[in-house]
Amino acid sequence: MANLKEVRNRITSVSSTQQITKAMKMVSAAKLKRATNAILQLRPYANKLRDILADVSASVEGSNSPFTVDREPNKVLIVVVSSNRGLAGAFNANVIKMTNNLILNKYAEQHAKGNLSIIGIGKKGYDFYSKRNFNVIANHSDLFSDLNFGSVSVVTEFIMEQFKEGNFDRVEVVYNQFKNAAVQELTAEQILPLLPPAEENTPHTHKAKIEAEVDYIIEPSKEKIIEELIPKAIKIQLYKAVLDSNASEHGARMTAMDKATENAGDLLKSLKLSYNQARQAAITTELTEIVSGAAALSNG
Repeated sequence: MANLKEVRNRITSVSSTQQITKAMKMVSAAKLKRATNAILQLRPYANKLRDILADVSASVEGSNSPFTVDREPNKVLIVVVSSNRGLAGAFNANVIKMTNNLILNKYAEQHAKGNLSIIGIGKKGYDFYSKRNFNVIANHSDLFSDLNFGSVSVVTEFIMEQFKEGNFDRVEVVYNQFKNAAVQELTAEQILPLLPPAEENTPHTHKAKIEAEVDYIIEPSKEKIIEELIPKAIKIQLYKAVLDSNASEHGARMTAMDKATENAGDLLKSLKLSYNQARQAAITTELTEIVSGAAALSNG
């Protein structure tokens, strides 16, 4: 009977877990819808801003912006965009793995010299690197509690100022790019120095557009417009990365909780089968004992 009690306790425990995972899946699904709307609305704006910058830059000889100066990458900053919570499958582990590979394969020399710094956007990435003696200079886990362009711009402005002062020669961001609820694409993008439009390796970039096919009426001047567009483009790039990561997190958590709910259902079926088998065995044993006792009394 002790075995039956253990199985009953496990059935109760798994049923409670299944209710939790089902509720978490529903919450993530609701949050995913809002996060998806935000990133889908931003992408056309970000793409159009990049196209305008490419068209206007094509007719201007060079750029005097401090954010386009391509220096030798002696000092590097990596912005790691993770999440504040777990239970999202391999979402955070994949970001950390890609960041480690980026450091090992591209910036090993800078890391060895102590010239590699990290900014954590999300508690999981910050905790991982701060506990392993990396030079983590900031933690912005609070961004996700009220995610908006203004709060992310504060982080971007700090990064831009540090780059402008020469404290960093290159800045890259590592994040999960949102494709759909089940698919997130790990991405590492250089945000500083801002790459010339012709060098950007993105699907929507067309080198033919460098010929400035669109003739804009520009006031006060092309140079002034470019000077204004470049900081805005950098801010939009980081904001888009954070929005992508936020949508990817909810998608990954929804998928993970859906799978956990299915696994709990399968485990419940197995436990109920084991419980019925154990119960039948217990009943059979009791019947055998009763029949044996009755036979012994009649023979006596």
